[in-house]
Amino acid sequence: MTCPVCNVEELDIVLKNDLTHVRMDKYPVSKGHMLIIPNRHFSNYFDATEEERTALWQLVDEAKHLLRQDFSPDGYSMGINVGKAAGQTVAYCHIHLIPRYEKDMKDPEGGVRGVIPGKQKY
Repeated sequence: MTCPVCNVEELDIVLKNDLTHVRMDKYPVSKGHMLIIPNRHFSNYFDATEEERTALWQLVDEAKHLLRQDFSPDGYSMGINVGKAAGQTVAYCHIHLIPRYEKDMKDPEGGVRGVIPGKQKY
């Protein structure tokens, strides 16, 4: 089976640096949903080198500026799934940068805590 992340066309890349690149999510949860992806294939964020982590977060910042310019979101959610128990379905490290918009859900309070049903509100 081919890796859905490895099979990226140069045309799909929105931003890049020496160690990482950004592309739009093929299954976006909101308008502008981006993935920040290391060039080296490894499944676990915690296996990234220090240089790769720095490069990933540098592109998170650059992607955020691009999203602000192109989509004018009202906020952002970010996430990294590590392991099946956390919902990771693609065995390739990547960071989700998800633009959020006023009223994109009824009550967003609690944000990423919502990954566990019933734990979003505290």
